[in-house]
Amino acid sequence: MNEKEYIAQNKDRFFEELFSLLRIPSVSALPEHKDDMARCAYRWVELLKEAGVDEASVCQTEGNPVVFATKMVDPSYSTVLVYGHYDVQPAEPLEKWNTEPFEPQIHDDAIWGRGADDDKGQSFMHAKAFEYLVRNGKLKHNVKFLLEGEEEVGSTSLYKWSSEHKDLLKADVILVSDTTMLSDKVPSINCGMRGVTYVELNVTGPDRDVHSGHYGGAIADPVNVLCDMISSLVDEDGHVTVPGFYDDVATVSQADRAQLNRAPFNLEAYKKSLNLGDVVGEKGYTTLERAGIRPCLSVCGIWGGYTGPGCKTIIPSTAGAKISMRIVPDQDCHKVAQLVKAHLEKIAPSCVKVSVREGDGGNGFLIPITSEAYKAASKAIGEVYGCEPVPSRGGGSIPILAHLRNVLGIDPLLMGFGLESDVIHSPNENYPLRQFFAGIESIALFYQYYL
Repeated sequence: MNEKEYIAQNKDRFFEELFSLLRIPSVSALPEHKDDMARCAYRWVELLKEAGVDEASVCQTEGNPVVFATKMVDPSYSTVLVYGHYDVQPAEPLEKWNTEPFEPQIHDDAIWGRGADDDKGQSFMHAKAFEYLVRNGKLKHNVKFLLEGEEEVGSTSLYKWSSEHKDLLKADVILVSDTTMLSDKVPSINCGMRGVTYVELNVTGPDRDVHSGHYGGAIADPVNVLCDMISSLVDEDGHVTVPGFYDDVATVSQADRAQLNRAPFNLEAYKKSLNLGDVVGEKGYTTLERAGIRPCLSVCGIWGGYTGPGCKTIIPSTAGAKISMRIVPDQDCHKVAQLVKAHLEKIAPSCVKVSVREGDGGNGFLIPITSEAYKAASKAIGEVYGCEPVPSRGGGSIPILAHLRNVLGIDPLLMGFGLESDVIHSPNENYPLRQFFAGIESIALFYQYYL
């Protein structure tokens, strides 16, 4: 029996099992879902055991539990470590959903619900590809599953747990499906990701909110100062102005840039998909390069003053912003955060007090497209999609992968099957059935081609 036949015979069961995961609101960002996190972890253990692992367990951490499972076929075989996460983003704003976020549905040839793609649906593909290989006597590898419950909030517990259990996690490659393809007609394999680092900036003026009529024009408004400070961080050419920001940026060769720009890209369609008049970014780079191989700085949130209904004429006491920096290979997340912190403190005017706090972060990474794992993945995806996948670079971040790479000494292979139209992290998250089934097929073939 081949992969397609197995999927066709078992797809209704696959949906039922996946939906049992999607119905659990495992939102790691919200403390009230703590019990749901454990419930989802234990459900994963049940599903992995049914799929054919030798053993599976819920491993307690200082935060949400880790699911770890193993199938040892032969000590002489290569070992694949499958990484995924069972936590999801909050579903809010609920009024923007066309369906109930935790009541999954199938319509318009897609699975709809929070986690349908990111990352329950994509992780589930690995369990079903593994199940197919086990039940048909085709598994010629040892397989380990590592599923965490904190990817959406920084993977704090897994950093420590993986360092303490690195012998348990020994493998030859880390197999990951938590990324996107260029399209369902132009498949791609992500061969690198940016890292991320984060600071929170707080600006304080008077020790309390004060009357704008009594004090306006005489003292600094923290919101105005905040806006001046953050607007100065990127110049008119899209260049980050923080001294030293680009010092460690890895140089990308013209050949590699040309390879990246092989990917089909329609600028007008891109703008239309986001309802934009135009794009902006660092001068001298294409939109694909700006979003994949170059670092950047973004304001993710800003607050200050009165924002309720009606008018309240005050000068606020405080204002703040959350600022993220997407970083590229060779940049260090902590070093970049400290550079930004020092710069913000230096440019702060004396009329306000400023505090800057570093948040979570992680480094980026690149993987070689000459590796045996990459070649196997390319052959598998090419067979399923009918064309050779394009190597691409991801603008997003999975910081824990850089850590696992350093701790275990092995590369991650990013076999992601999501699409931008899946709108992960947003209302109406969905996962096309075509990608779901193609993912199971491609992963099963990867094992057959990876020696």
